[in-house]
Amino acid sequence: MPRIKFADVSFPDHNIPSGYDIEVRLKKFLDRFREQIGSPKFDYALSDSDRLKIKRRSAAYLSAVSRRSGMDHLDPKDRARLEVFRNGAQVQPVETEHRADEIASCLHTEMPWMAPATERLLHEMRASVRNGDPAPLVRPMLLVGPPGIGKSHWSRLLGAQLSVPTTIIEATGEPAAFAVTGSQKGWGSAGPGRVLEAIMASQIANPVVVVDEIEKAGPAVSTKGQSYDLSQGLLPLLERLTAQSWSCPYYRVPFDMSWITWILTANSVNGLSAPFLSRCPPMQLSSLSMNHLISFADREGVRRQLPHDAIDAVKEVIEAIQAPHLVSLRSVIRMLDSVEQNINRPLLH
Repeated sequence: MPRIKFADVSFPDHNIPSGYDIEVRLKKFLDRFREQIGSPKFDYALSDSDRLKIKRRSAAYLSAVSRRSGMDHLDPKDRARLEVFRNGAQVQPVETEHRADEIASCLHTEMPWMAPATERLLHEMRASVRNGDPAPLVRPMLLVGPPGIGKSHWSRLLGAQLSVPTTIIEATGEPAAFAVTGSQKGWGSAGPGRVLEAIMASQIANPVVVVDEIEKAGPAVSTKGQSYDLSQGLLPLLERLTAQSWSCPYYRVPFDMSWITWILTANSVNGLSAPFLSRCPPMQLSSLSMNHLISFADREGVRRQLPHDAIDAVKEVIEAIQAPHLVSLRSVIRMLDSVEQNINRPLLH
């Protein structure tokens, strides 16, 4: 698996001397120097002034090493956390165009109604293979369509096919702006965002990140009255050029976030700004047909190894509703979950 430089900092050598070691060396040097210039033996004893100068020079050396690293503003705990990027981070490649075809074929077989997203993904994976990129470069996708058509399910399936972690963030839940980008010190919930934390945990720099229902994300407001909007905070991450050296609000260190595959879902584009939409042109998806729902129930039931009569019963329930817009992919999954639970329920004696 290829590696890239992920954190734009310099990690000091593990063998860098401590402040105590530096002071000992400087004291020995001063002794030898005075001996060489012929100073009387009693002059070798260090005065308070000598000790003060040695401490200052030791501190100045360590400070210069820290400044060169780009991490001198961090406390020891945060520096230690960034050590995971000493040797960079891995990226999971799509090795051949044939492999890109296999991924797209799997996605299309499972969810044919997501064809617009699958087709664009295929072209971009194949282009990355031809260009010799270490991993697929997929432009951010804004999937717009009715609720319950499987936008998040498609994203999870994509992550599984790419063999990378998938992080899903609900824009209507926690303050999504901070969940994605993190927050600087001074906020009550200061810390790195979930995206960076997931990369730190997995050591894979090209995960799939899904932000669900982004049009419903409200602004976060600090105790000082400053407003922080999710779509605005995402702008530098969605532009490849700026994502290559994105500065984390918490660590204040640049990271290469340009390999992330961003999947943003919405039921409509209402409330989304023009700059945001220019970076993520909406991809309109249609509602599910009755055939889509029945085919999905059939495939998912077989995947779960459910009995054929149980799968047929679920399909009959779907057909009996006679109104596809009243049934969503979530409804079908809940039906299959219920069947699976009943089958696996222990017998009562």
